[in-house]
Amino acid sequence: MSKRKASLESAPKLASIFTKKVKKLAPADDGSQKSWKFVCWNVAGLRACVKKSDFSEILKEQPDIVFLGETKCKEWPNEIEEKFKDYSKTLVISTEKNGGYAGVGMLSKVAPLKIHKGIGDPEFDTAGRLIIAEFVEFFFVGSYVPNSGAKLVNLEKRGRWEALLTEKLKSMTMTKPVIYGGDLNVAHEEIDLKNPESNRNKTAGFTDQERGWFTEMLEMGFTDTFRKMHPEEKKYTFWSYLANAREKDVGWRLDYYVVSDRIMEKVKKSEIMSDVKGSDHAPIVLHIEF
Repeated sequence: MSKRKASLESAPKLASIFTKKVKKLAPADDGSQKSWKFVCWNVAGLRACVKKSDFSEILKEQPDIVFLGETKCKEWPNEIEEKFKDYSKTLVISTEKNGGYAGVGMLSKVAPLKIHKGIGDPEFDTAGRLIIAEFVEFFFVGSYVPNSGAKLVNLEKRGRWEALLTEKLKSMTMTKPVIYGGDLNVAHEEIDLKNPESNRNKTAGFTDQERGWFTEMLEMGFTDTFRKMHPEEKKYTFWSYLANAREKDVGWRLDYYVVSDRIMEKVKKSEIMSDVKGSDHAPIVLHIEF
């Protein structure tokens, strides 16, 4: 496992490739807010998503923080600017494919103390896959994890990402609790996908390596909130566009909230918004009270 001991602290900084800054429309976090609601959603292209969804289901949840993955855009669409006009906004733009690849964004009713964009390694940060936001009570880490690819061609690269990320999570949780959410691109257990046998070690997201990396992260002192609160529930967050997979509920649970063990008891809700359309992923919601 020596290849997975890479330290994020020694990785080169790439702040210069990101030009978008936080729009501080919201008040700064002063520690007074104790009840927080999060929504994470892989939108599979934000401009396309706002044409399919008016985000009314998201807004109905009255989220304090919204994290969007796979945004594929260089600026916030007007629809998002209008619907979330009172939120601070942070957009991490991919430098690949003229911004039309990967990318993540965060909207927050309470402005974070600090924002860090990227994991700190050029192999990944040109795609814009990570936001770390520090608040008084916690760190929020929003991620769109690299896919291991067709025929697992990117599995080794995925391993390097996991090494960097888990070291960073370990460091942060020693300082204050961590809430880690987004499309983590792994089905951890057999219950987390419809057809485990036909996909085992053949399909990205359900290899022994990816599942093992997730287990290692949990063993460092983290909890998969949905599985903890719904130990037997078969519910998915992703369905292929092929073969009417969503209508048949042939899916995968790829989107998660993982929290530091010591705050798991503070989690009041961890759910999948299966009925929300607009992407091949469903949004996920977390409610926590500090």
